[in-house]
Amino acid sequence: MMTCSRSRHQLGALFCALFLIRLAIADDASYDDDTPKLPGCDHEYNLVKVQTWVNGVEGDTITGVTARFGALLPAVAKDGVILSAVFTNPLNCCSNSSTKISGSMAVSARGDCSFTEKAEVAQSGGASALLVINDEEVLAEMGCVNNSTPLDITIPVVMISKSGGDYLNTSMMNGQNVKILLYAPERPITDYSVIFLWMMAVGTVICASMWSGFATPKETDERYNELSEKAGSALRDDSEKEIVEINSMTAVIFVISASTFLLLLYFFMSSWFVWILIVLFCIGGIEGMHSCIVTLITRKWRNCQEKKIDIPLFGESSVLSIIVTLCCLVFAIFWAVHRHASYSWIGQDILGICLMITVLQVARLPNIKVAAVLLCCAFVYDIFWVFISPLIFHQSVMIAVARGDNSGGESIPMLLRIPRLADPWGGYDMIGFGDILFPGLLTSFAYRFDRETRKGLANGYFLWLIIGYGFGLFFTYLGLYLMNGHGQPALLYLVPCTLGLCVILGLIRGELKDLWSYDMESSSSPKASLANA
Repeated sequence: MMTCSRSRHQLGALFCALFLIRLAIADDASYDDDTPKLPGCDHEYNLVKVQTWVNGVEGDTITGVTARFGALLPAVAKDGVILSAVFTNPLNCCSNSSTKISGSMAVSARGDCSFTEKAEVAQSGGASALLVINDEEVLAEMGCVNNSTPLDITIPVVMISKSGGDYLNTSMMNGQNVKILLYAPERPITDYSVIFLWMMAVGTVICASMWSGFATPKETDERYNELSEKAGSALRDDSEKEIVEINSMTAVIFVISASTFLLLLYFFMSSWFVWILIVLFCIGGIEGMHSCIVTLITRKWRNCQEKKIDIPLFGESSVLSIIVTLCCLVFAIFWAVHRHASYSWIGQDILGICLMITVLQVARLPNIKVAAVLLCCAFVYDIFWVFISPLIFHQSVMIAVARGDNSGGESIPMLLRIPRLADPWGGYDMIGFGDILFPGLLTSFAYRFDRETRKGLANGYFLWLIIGYGFGLFFTYLGLYLMNGHGQPALLYLVPCTLGLCVILGLIRGELKDLWSYDMESSSSPKASLANA
């Protein structure tokens, strides 16, 4: 049985997870292209690999972006041409270069003129390609700003960041021979990793929904036979303190709060703001891991929490709980310190899954009526902030936040992610916690409803909602593919495939009225109440 202190901690984990953000499924290296397409300036922005050699020795590979104009780059390195890198003089390439750039890779700084003017100067000087080091990395400048006439630029034009430029400057200023190869590998819209992400999301929903039944000790039935009605009532009252039952008003307030928080992230996101979210995520993840691990251990060994010690300021606690808490704390700190490492996604997913399992044990939907209010509000919220917000803010607010724009290289951890396996650019496929928590609340209700009404898998609702959730995620990734990788509001597909399916099944079976106004407390026996606590 959990203590009241544990209940308060779980509530903190709940609101940490639910009120942070509901992220859309998005490609973390895509570029919005909303500048007008003009003759000679109609290419898409594409990522470029800038492979370098210094004095014949292979050096760093820098990432760049192609301009909307100029020659297209080959997709594979073997089809590219290795060129000698030469600084233009003047360095901004706004006027004819006094240094010989013919047949070379012209390297210039941002300067005062437009990128199209730079490209025309470099091309007139005989350069085979132009590489621009842009301190501000303003992508729109790589279009045809203030240009309404057709362009005739036949050399490739690529922009790299200041960090990549510093590497070239150091090598070239020291008089070293630097050669460069440009090529633009095609990024697949979908990747094999979505299969594993799909399995992770569906598995989390199944596990979280069934956790209460799994975590209930096998001896529960026998204990109930020995309890009096009075004792059973006392146990129910204690258990109820640990549950947050969502109502219709809470659902509406959540959507308003989530929208407000999303706007705050959009306008004021910075590295320190993301750090606050990282700390909150770690606190919630520690509580989630602690709850899951202790529950699993005590299910197997019932008496392992009997040994307790008194800790100043914290009161009495079991030795098992202290040891598990310390282990979870070390795990979360290790992840936070190494969150930029290639393997950090493993720790983030473990913390996130444990957090969501714990949240779905604390938060519960009483019936389909509340589920309809919550999921329909979230449905509208998702569509608005992904598809409609660009009409107001000139870009998708949710996708901008999901990508971590203006966050100083930090990313929001409130999502599950897995590395893209077949993508030459790397990156991650990801799914926001809300895409698991919102449908998970409904499937958890369905699981409890099936248990209370003694329904089997075939004539119940839980199995069908899990299938619907799986198909909803499949349709989400299908939409991602059909829309060329543009971020998708997953609840656009998940809500009809879960809530819609539940309503249809209820209508067909004549049970919709029971589902709509179901009151689990009044219909549950003392035995069922403890089993589902």
